[in-house]
Amino acid sequence: MSIAFIFPGQGAQTIGMGRELAESYPAARAVFDEVDAALGQKLSELIWEGDIETLTLTENAQPALMATSMAAMAALGAEGITVDRAAFVAGHSLGEYSALCASGALSLADTARLLRIRGRAMQSAVPVGEGAMAAVLGLDIDQVIKVAQEAAQGEVCEVANENDPSQNVVSGNAAAVERATVLAKEAGAKRALILPVSAPFHCSLMGPAATAMATALSEVEIKDPHVPLVANVLAEAVTSATQIQGLLVDQVTGRVRWRTSVEWMVAQGVTEFWEIGAGKALSGMIRRISKDSTCRTFGTPAEIAAAEDA
Repeated sequence: MSIAFIFPGQGAQTIGMGRELAESYPAARAVFDEVDAALGQKLSELIWEGDIETLTLTENAQPALMATSMAAMAALGAEGITVDRAAFVAGHSLGEYSALCASGALSLADTARLLRIRGRAMQSAVPVGEGAMAAVLGLDIDQVIKVAQEAAQGEVCEVANENDPSQNVVSGNAAAVERATVLAKEAGAKRALILPVSAPFHCSLMGPAATAMATALSEVEIKDPHVPLVANVLAEAVTSATQIQGLLVDQVTGRVRWRTSVEWMVAQGVTEFWEIGAGKALSGMIRRISKDSTCRTFGTPAEIAAAEDA
């Protein structure tokens, strides 16, 4: 059995996530305390007692989801399970930072600060209302690429995420993305709907955010990970800190190739995927990508306690 540890991206956030872990495992509580100190903010209070609208703000959601994933990793560690059990680590968008933190490439404090910078930079790259994202269900990636190209009409409309065989996301100028939803339905999509996001992530409009991240990443120490990272934009494993730094910059404007990443890991012999942190969204995608793969989630004390048996 070969296992990959995978880490969720934005959209998995809920009020109260990770609280039971912090109450049950001192090591998990220490993760939230360290993230609070790194940010100079009681982010843990927002996560556990705040309102979902504030938590969902990109600058809060990104470090909050990472903290929850790292708290789950700390709880697993308390049960004797470390990242060395994994053949690969991978994460969806911001989850890639969680994967790098889990694998020792980034410190927890640096990861929290980088994600705060990333969230703010991505939010401010495009004025509110000028960009949009839309999910397209029921068309394959080649069809969605064609739809995006036809919808652009001189504006930006690009595939941002390839999540599973029939779920892809386009991103760009609001009018172009709106045109894409119409064209997708005409092409036979089951659904094409505008997503409730505040900016057009993972497209070329995020150029200013990529520049900001290039500067921020140059100012932190990145180490070679203990476990190979399957990078979003490459959909294959990397182990070089220098290469990872460049890929994290590329990821801001590049496509999240999740489906291809999972297929690559399966081809390398991965049979189990452990989703570590909040929610179960990645497990759902993986079941649609590889029906023979086993998916397990580790985000509660009960799930952590059962990890050794798994």
